[in-house]
Amino acid sequence: AGSQANMQAYFSILKPGDTILGLSLDSGGHLTHGSPVNFSGQLYNIVPYSVNKDSERIEMDEVRELALKHKPKLILSGFSAYPRELDFKKFKEIADEVGAYHMADIAHIAGLCAGGQHQNPMPYCDIVTTTTHKTLRGPRGALILSQEEDRFNPDDKKNLAQKIDFAVFPGTQGGPLDHVIAAKAVAFGEALKPEFKTYCEQVVKNAKVLATTLMDGGMKLLSDGTDNHLILMDVWGSKKVSGKEAELVLDEAHIFTNKNMVAIGPTDREEMPIDSRGKKVGTPFNPRGIRLGTPALTTRGLVEADMETVGKLIVKVLDNPKDKTVVESVKGDILELCKKYPLYPGLGIMK
Repeated sequence: AGSQANMQAYFSILKPGDTILGLSLDSGGHLTHGSPVNFSGQLYNIVPYSVNKDSERIEMDEVRELALKHKPKLILSGFSAYPRELDFKKFKEIADEVGAYHMADIAHIAGLCAGGQHQNPMPYCDIVTTTTHKTLRGPRGALILSQEEDRFNPDDKKNLAQKIDFAVFPGTQGGPLDHVIAAKAVAFGEALKPEFKTYCEQVVKNAKVLATTLMDGGMKLLSDGTDNHLILMDVWGSKKVSGKEAELVLDEAHIFTNKNMVAIGPTDREEMPIDSRGKKVGTPFNPRGIRLGTPALTTRGLVEADMETVGKLIVKVLDNPKDKTVVESVKGDILELCKKYPLYPGLGIMK
């Protein structure tokens, strides 16, 4: 999957102890972008960049300052939870300035890149990694793309593509999963169709409407909106409900989200607030926020008016997290909405 793709990419160009500049976990980065509990943080010297405290966005001037100071061997663009578009061209300019490789992890936005909703990273990257099961709508798996030549080691016996192949096998992977490879081919074929572009356009439209509806309901969103399919919501700052509490109560209403770190609030754990369960709010296991996304709902057929409904129901639950009557009422509304958009209409499921 994506974590292994990142590992293989690192192994192809880095040695243990080399410096990586990547997005911090609490600002939306992935575990494999340098978390100390992950192989990436244990094998490499990680210099994290974060979202700006005021704009709640990645500020490229700050990325450049860190790159000039620390001279990383690899600059990593990409995220696990960041609602704004990335400027891959600017990342490459910074990487070129300090003599670093540029790698993009587009696991969450690969479909949007393929569908023309976001900048194509390939012209600006040495390596691009992605999963195939998120906005790309394929099977669970991953993909590594690269330039053919290693621009920093042009005289090596292996070019960059061959180094990546070697890092995959025999470096880290055993036998191939042929059924998954076949499913990837089907997904890539679908991504070439005009309908896929329409889907990507609707994903972004739905996300923007959902974001607006949530903010109208008093929810604080990171950077006050979204450019992509993701919404990162500070539920503690909005409703004094922790991310874990929000995830669990929304589960009861059949609205499935996941708790997520947000780069807001105190970082000193001694200063962290306490939720209704007596747990500190702001840790990875009990964060301030939740992450939402629109690709699955869009694939199912939901459009802007439905996203308004979903947003209002989310707010209703989070306004009344202890009221079981409200939660059950919302659950009924959600099930009625699902009946309008059956998963497999030809099979008569969920009539």
